Amino acid sequence: MNRSSQNIAIIGSGFLGLTLALRMSERGDNVTVYESASEIGGLAAAWQIGGVTWDKHYHVTLASDANTRKIVEELGLGDEFNWVETKTGFYTDGELYSMSNTAEFLKFPPLDLISKLRLGSTIFRASKIKDWKSLEQISVEEWLTKLSGKRTFDKIWRPLLMAKLGEAYRETSAAFIWATIQRMYAARNSGMKKEMFGYVRGGYARVLERFGEVLAERGVEIRLNSKVEMIEDLPSGQLVVRTQQTRRRNDAKAHQYPQRTKYAAVSTQYAVATGFSAGFLAEPALPSNRRIQSMENTFDKVILTCPSNIAARMLPQIEKAERQKLESIKYQGIICASVLMKCSLSPYYVTNITDEAPFTGVIEMSALVDKRELGRNALVYLPKYVAPADELFNKSDEEIERISLDGLAKMYPHFRRKDVLAFKVSRVRQVFPLPVLGYSESVPDSKTSVEGVYIVNSSHIVNGTLNVNETVALAERFFAEHL
Repeated sequence: MNRSSQNIAIIGSGFLGLTLALRMSERGDNVTVYESASEIGGLAAAWQIGGVTWDKHYHVTLASDANTRKIVEELGLGDEFNWVETKTGFYTDGELYSMSNTAEFLKFPPLDLISKLRLGSTIFRASKIKDWKSLEQISVEEWLTKLSGKRTFDKIWRPLLMAKLGEAYRETSAAFIWATIQRMYAARNSGMKKEMFGYVRGGYARVLERFGEVLAERGVEIRLNSKVEMIEDLPSGQLVVRTQQTRRRNDAKAHQYPQRTKYAAVSTQYAVATGFSAGFLAEPALPSNRRIQSMENTFDKVILTCPSNIAARMLPQIEKAERQKLESIKYQGIICASVLMKCSLSPYYVTNITDEAPFTGVIEMSALVDKRELGRNALVYLPKYVAPADELFNKSDEEIERISLDGLAKMYPHFRRKDVLAFKVSRVRQVFPLPVLGYSESVPDSKTSVEGVYIVNSSHIVNGTLNVNETVALAERFFAEHL
């Protein structure tokens, strides 16, 4: 018996929403994607900095990231991966050290031999553990201190946990560090002789551009600048998606707004609905004949991929206990600065920091990416993971730039401010849920109490870390189990 096609709305156009849209359109469903931003991609979106188009946040593909590689291959870009052997730095006690191989690890001055052996043993032991749920019942501090010793925890683990989780590390389970170590070990066991990191030539801007084209060819409608306000269920069983009132063109018909990007001309006629304008990487400039309007459309199913508390606000009719569960998920945010400069800072792709610094670490993308992709410049990311209510979110770009460049000057004596070509700041208050004790047992079900409405987001990644590979895997799993 053939299954009849359904009208499905997806809220959010990150890799989770886009992968779901692809699978459902392949099955023959009519899919509409709503995105509140002016471009697709979510945390993987691209932007321009100093004339260079690259990822807004730092991303890397590991050789073991089978889900990422598969979806990129489906988009026809599998041959565009570039694989590079990278180096890792460590900044501690005011000094920069290389930690790129076993020999350098054994020479690492801040730890004595016993501490190094215990640290290595901890990482090896974590890589062999299969029962990750048991680690959810013990705090990461207790577990790491027991295995590595207090000196190693205070000198190495605590600063790294603080950098990623802030004071919330005290509530975090040992499953967090297990998931991190598992991913890195998987990369080493992926078949390549060395630990290789990869990227698609052109970055995620190119991947998303192609993703948009493929979805358009399949008839998927993408509505940018369309913030969903409410989802209502009708007595008929249908679902109404209502967007916030926004300024839109007062058009009678759909229009085509071709865009010229670095790699191809993107035709957006498939993504434009009556009264709406849309594009794949960014919404084109529009004439001034606009009006305030709210749009409503009816669907058979709605899938929300936004953070749990935001999803709860869109569903006023859900049960009280369900709402409380959704709102109880704690998130960690990020302030991520991108710095385009004339000269490289170091040969390290990642530099971990244990000293006091205004950023979590230093990620030099140009140690991985061919500089010809970046106008022969260096691109550096300076992330700072903070709680959603942290006052850093209220600081201006100018303040963050001053603080960040002061930090670079302290770490790198050769750094010169005049070499900085551009500086941009991204702020995201809810990036990933905090893996607290017993986390997997507290995650809300994807199927809500509203018939036909589902919530699937990063909170459902219970045994991994947030990255594109895990996000695509979540989409594939959700599609197979629920749709």
